Amino acid sequence: MAELSFKVLMIGPAAVGKSSLIRRFVEDKFTLTYKFTIGVDFSTKTIEYAPEKIARVTIWDIGGQDRFKTLRRNFYEGTHGALIVFDLSRAQTFPKMKEWISDMYLILGERIPIVILGNKMDLISEIGEVIDKEEAQHFAEMMDSIYIETSAKSGDNVKKAFVELAKKIVNKAFNK
Repeated sequence: MAELSFKVLMIGPAAVGKSSLIRRFVEDKFTLTYKFTIGVDFSTKTIEYAPEKIARVTIWDIGGQDRFKTLRRNFYEGTHGALIVFDLSRAQTFPKMKEWISDMYLILGERIPIVILGNKMDLISEIGEVIDKEEAQHFAEMMDSIYIETSAKSGDNVKKAFVELAKKIVNKAFNK
């Protein structure tokens, strides 16, 4: 079978862990050192999204700082799907994540498959819940998506997030 190839965006507010999620997925590594993404960065990994079904995923890590907002249009063209991330330890990132989705759909002029990620679930035991999980799940359902809580630090659900997005992309492409 031919290998499928997808362009995937990793977007969301600044410092929610987008680059860390990508590093955990691609290299299975985590570092506490934070370096924000300037503009865009790229990574590629081949995944098995179903038994004996392979896809090459090129991940575009879009910088979350507002000053890069005008550049985003250039990066979104040709996108097949997106992982939209917010930080479970910072409540203000949830409504900001919603703005990212609106902006992306406005730029693309169409809806693409998305998966919504609440990242840094490893911090919940320390700080308590600041985001209502039911609200996040309800929002994901309204967006014809799914909601997954992840931890780039521990690796919990990181691969699952990418696999679920790949499945959504394939379903859209072959079940129109």
